[in-house]
Amino acid sequence: MTDPSAYVPGLANVPAAESSVCYLDGSIGKLQYRGYPIEVLSDNSTFEEVCYLLLYGELPTPTQLADFDAELKKARNVKFRIIDLLKTLPESGHPMDALSAAVAAMSMFYPGDHVDDADYRNQCVIRLIAKFPTIVAAWQRIRNGDDPIKSRSDLGHAANFLYILSGEEPDPLVARTLDVALILHAEHQMNASTFSARVTGSALADPYAVASAAIGTLSGPLHGGANEEVLRMLQTIPSKNPGAVRAWAEDRLARKQKISGFGHREYKVKDPRATILQKLSQQVFEKYGSTPLYDVAVELETQMEDLVGQKGIYPNVDFYSGILYDKMAIPTDLFTPIFAIARISGWLAHLLEQLGGNRIFRPSQIWTGETDRSWIPPSDRR
Repeated sequence: MTDPSAYVPGLANVPAAESSVCYLDGSIGKLQYRGYPIEVLSDNSTFEEVCYLLLYGELPTPTQLADFDAELKKARNVKFRIIDLLKTLPESGHPMDALSAAVAAMSMFYPGDHVDDADYRNQCVIRLIAKFPTIVAAWQRIRNGDDPIKSRSDLGHAANFLYILSGEEPDPLVARTLDVALILHAEHQMNASTFSARVTGSALADPYAVASAAIGTLSGPLHGGANEEVLRMLQTIPSKNPGAVRAWAEDRLARKQKISGFGHREYKVKDPRATILQKLSQQVFEKYGSTPLYDVAVELETQMEDLVGQKGIYPNVDFYSGILYDKMAIPTDLFTPIFAIARISGWLAHLLEQLGGNRIFRPSQIWTGETDRSWIPPSDRR
């Protein structure tokens, strides 16, 4: 048991909430949403169904899912003034900053009482899940000098995002692949951005402020963005030759440099999400052709298992997701916004749970400074 008076850097393993949203046992690679294994959900569910499960605690009936899906589709469009706001931002800005700005502005367009008005709170949830993809796709097009594309009600959440991003209806395999990737990224217990969401929500800030705070946390390179770094890292490995890959890894480890996509604070085995993403990648590559980066990645995983597997360092979810998105022709700096498109469902599930028995977060600290110091006149200071 952790000594309550002891300082724990990063609050590692310090419980911050009681939750029934996500169960994780990293020692055996078990990840479950509301008690359902991630492997089962990725095989059988859609992202929309998983959103419903996370938010409301149970799998929806066909009627409930149809109604929920209809609500999401109806809420996809973004206010033209928010589009105008995006147009004022510098094209060189990162998409996460554009997403954060647009989401923060949403509270001004949709005021209400999310604390006592359950209907309004639910409308906020629907709007945020529905509009995240629209904002990300709109920014991508605006910064390239193109007009945003209107959503199609005949396409699901993932397929519609790919359509409004490129203007082309995606192949069903590609759409389903992104759909599963969204499921895998939808929730992951008390990670940094979810903690930010719960802290902000505990102050009774509105859901748009909660989402914006979580986006800001996710934008940090120690949280989101790791799959971008994996892609850049793999491009520096000279070849897929086992000897060359091993030499590269040994050199990196000897210099105590991080090898992106490996290791996770929670997992001591291969991240179950990485296993699923690798299988998805193989399906896409079988149809559209592989990429040299995938071959390098597979060899790197083999060499790393031999070098550091005994330390519990294995691929995490970021290791294969960037390779997959790259093959789908998604710009690298949109990888983390896609993470946010998925994770907004988890953030909101935790917000609803927080509001159900709220107490504002107010942790303690360990004082390390001086006390009772005497004031010194300016003329006597040295």
